[in-house]
Amino acid sequence: MNYTRKLRVGIDGRGFSSPAAGVRRYVSGLVPALLDLGEPVDIVALGGSSGAVPPGLGRVDEPWHPPSNLGWSAVGLPRAAARAGVDVIHAPAYTAPLWSRVPTVLTIHDVSYERHPEWYPYRRDLLRRAFYRRSARAAAHVLTDSEFSAGEIAAAYLIPRERITVVPLGVSTNFTPRGHEAAGPLPAGITSPFLLHVGDLHERRNLSIVVNALLEARRLPSLPPFTLVLAGVDRGVGVGLRALATHGKAPDALVCLGTVTDNQLLALYRGASALVYPSRYEGFGLPVLEAMACGTPVIASRAASIPEVLGDAGVLLDPDDGPGWAEAIARVLRDDDARARMSARGLARASEFTWARTARLTLDVYRRVAGRRT
Repeated sequence: MNYTRKLRVGIDGRGFSSPAAGVRRYVSGLVPALLDLGEPVDIVALGGSSGAVPPGLGRVDEPWHPPSNLGWSAVGLPRAAARAGVDVIHAPAYTAPLWSRVPTVLTIHDVSYERHPEWYPYRRDLLRRAFYRRSARAAAHVLTDSEFSAGEIAAAYLIPRERITVVPLGVSTNFTPRGHEAAGPLPAGITSPFLLHVGDLHERRNLSIVVNALLEARRLPSLPPFTLVLAGVDRGVGVGLRALATHGKAPDALVCLGTVTDNQLLALYRGASALVYPSRYEGFGLPVLEAMACGTPVIASRAASIPEVLGDAGVLLDPDDGPGWAEAIARVLRDDDARARMSARGLARASEFTWARTARLTLDVYRRVAGRRT
C-alpha cells in the first residue's frame, strides 16, 4: 500500500485532560500506538492543555471560541484544524465540530445517556443529548468500542451501520500481574481479602446487587471477613449503598475510596480477590480488561458489551441474579484453584487487546475518510 504524502491527523487535545478517566486512557493509549506504527502519519493535538499533551507531540494553541464545550467544538476545534492544516479531525469523545471543511472521525464510547435518559436526571441533559446527536450525524465516520455500541448508536441516531466501525480498546502495559514492578502500597485502610469495583458510582452500575450479595456471602461461616472496595467518583448512589451495608449490620463491609492514583489503582487490581462488575450498560468496560491484564478474576454482568470483552475468561451473570452473585463471590473467595484458573484465562484473554491493534484499525478509518487509500 503506497501513500503519496504523510496523512496529517488532528486530535482534539482536550481529550488528554478530560475529566473522564476512560477518555484520558483512550487518547493516551491510542496516540503513542499510532506513532509507533511507523506509518506515514503525523498526529497533532488541536488545543488542550500544553501540560497534558504528551512530550514530542505537535500542538496547535486554541484559537478564540465561545467559552463552552459547544463553543469549542463548533468554533474553536475547526479553526484549530484549519490552522494546523490537517486532513482529518479525530474527536475522541462524543462531541465534534458541527460544521467543518475537514472531515471528522468521532469516537462514541456508548450512548447510555440516549438509550436510558432516566439514568441522567440532570437539568441540562436534554441539551447535552441534542449536542451529542448532532455531533454524531455531522461526523464523516463514527468509531466505537464494541459491536453492542455500534448497534446502539445506529438505533439511537439512525446512522447507517456502514458509517460505524468497531475498534476495540487496548490495555496499557502498566497493568501487569503481581510479581512485576512494584505498584506501591494499597490505599490506607484497605486489607485483604477484598472485592473491587472500578468506575464511577452510578445508577447504571447496579452496585446494590453486589452489596446485597456481599452481605449474604459474609454470613457464611467458611469465609473470612472481606470488604467491597469502590474506586471511583460517587455520582449520587454512595449514600444508598452505605445505607444498605448499615441495614445489613455490616457498615464496615463497604469502602468508598473516590478517585485513586494510577499506582493505587494498580495495587488494588493486584490485591483484589476479584473484580466485580455488575453494570447494566457499558460501551466496553475497560476495568474488566485492566483486571484481566493484572491476573485478577472477574465476576461481571452478562449485559451490553461486557461479554464481548470478558469472553469465557470469567464468570458472567444476569445483573439481577442476587443468589448467583453471592454464590460466585463465595466461590472465588474460598477456591484457590478456581481463582488461579480464572486468572490464567484472563491473562490470555487480555493479551488479545492491544493498543497496536486499536491504532491500526483507527488509522485505516482515517485513510478511508481522507480518501488516501491507494
